[in-house]
Amino acid sequence: MSDKLTYGSYLKIDELLSIQHPLSDPPHHDEMLFIVIHQVYELWFKQLLHEIEAAMRFLEAGDLLKVQKNFRRIHAIQRVLEHQVDILETMTPQEFNAFRDGLDPASGFQSAQFREIEFLCGAQKTGYLRFLEPTGREREALDRRLASLTLHDALLALLARRGYRVEPHDALIASLKTIYDDAEPHYDLYLLLEDFIEFDERFLLWRGRHVRMVERMIGLKPGTGGSLGVAYLEKTLSKKFFPELWEVRTHLGASRPYGVLSEEAATGPDFDPART
Repeated sequence: MSDKLTYGSYLKIDELLSIQHPLSDPPHHDEMLFIVIHQVYELWFKQLLHEIEAAMRFLEAGDLLKVQKNFRRIHAIQRVLEHQVDILETMTPQEFNAFRDGLDPASGFQSAQFREIEFLCGAQKTGYLRFLEPTGREREALDRRLASLTLHDALLALLARRGYRVEPHDALIASLKTIYDDAEPHYDLYLLLEDFIEFDERFLLWRGRHVRMVERMIGLKPGTGGSLGVAYLEKTLSKKFFPELWEVRTHLGASRPYGVLSEEAATGPDFDPART
């Protein structure tokens, strides 16, 4: 009977509950919360990578209903990521500072999985080793992401297969405007674009909550691991995975202001309406 599958053996509960090791001596009560929250973040990052990879496969196959299903789960996870900040903020600055010095030089900047998410979505890929100091396995995973197509690439490839121009930049904006201004013939694409921008927006909301939480805890002090703390985090609030989806909103509801190209620029001479 010792080999019988149980809830605990299936989920490796013994191993899972044995990896929380506060470093403060004596252990500070709130360090356990800090460890658990960040371990849970890493588990959700793993699931997000799993879902984004699946969404990219379905995008390539043109199965947008399954992509939508992936995004429903992704958005739900993103809401959980943001709400975890509420739990962290039950800890006061005095309580955090009681064990914070013992964390240096470890830092949230060193989350390799979060960098994987950024790379997979198409974020800028330069200077990623500045604070990271990855292990061999992490470096291998990051290098693989750096060499792979991104979620942004997958979206543009789908639009191109459906007959829309995605280059140059103005043509892409015109293509997106066409989809938004006349949604009925290609409502699946319209809903897809809304899932993409919601994904982007929810990451921005989480980044914003995280920045304000860090400022609430440590003010403007430098972060652990050699970072600039809040001063650096503030710069991340302008990071957008899909900036074109934000830009096109400036042009919606207008004929041709702001330099947007005509519908012909979006579709090109070989445009086939049946493909939309």
